Amino acid sequence: MKKGIFITATGTDVGKTYVSGLLTKQLRESGIDCGYYKPVLSGAIVENDKIIAGDAEHVTQTAGLGGNSIERVSYIFKPAVSPHLASEIEGRPINLNKIIEDFKNAAEKHNFTVVEGAGGIICPLNLDENLFIYDIPKALNLDVIVVADGGLGTINNTFLTVDFIKRLGLNIKGIILNKFEPENFMHRDNLRVVERICGVKVIGTVAKDAEKIELSEAIYE
Repeated sequence: MKKGIFITATGTDVGKTYVSGLLTKQLRESGIDCGYYKPVLSGAIVENDKIIAGDAEHVTQTAGLGGNSIERVSYIFKPAVSPHLASEIEGRPINLNKIIEDFKNAAEKHNFTVVEGAGGIICPLNLDENLFIYDIPKALNLDVIVVADGGLGTINNTFLTVDFIKRLGLNIKGIILNKFEPENFMHRDNLRVVERICGVKVIGTVAKDAEKIELSEAIYE
């Protein structure tokens, strides 16, 4: 498989898409031919009978990728619910082999690919096939970046997510704290404690409405 990174989070609406967009943009601006791929998207926007793949569209615009954002997603569902339920409602089961094939095709176009998950790491995709989000980085042999909120509650949520990913045998490249307030003593302490109890480095922080990520380590290898 070609090189890439898998972006997951401690839960829904933590900031995977925002961080994915900034990462893709930053890699491209540093001279790396980086693309973007999202296996599953639910809650698609419909405007004038036209489907807009919201997350993929945001990253496409942020990173200046060009082209049709819909082509960067394998499964697009309209209902704004968990992917497994959205696929059941629309009668379109999610298949891992299609995701693997689509990733290969997407990766052929670039030297590095940012792959964005859906929901948290245990988000179900197809209960009949016992398929979950975590099966994607396992199948694609990708390292993982965990996006977590910088504020209250992040210690518990981040530890549980990191611990589960480690038990899967996946390599965690690092943690990125989103909505991080460097002047906030609690946010600074969250960073310190998360690194200590998780045994994983916080490789970047993102302030609200930030236009770039300050990374302490390179994610491209």
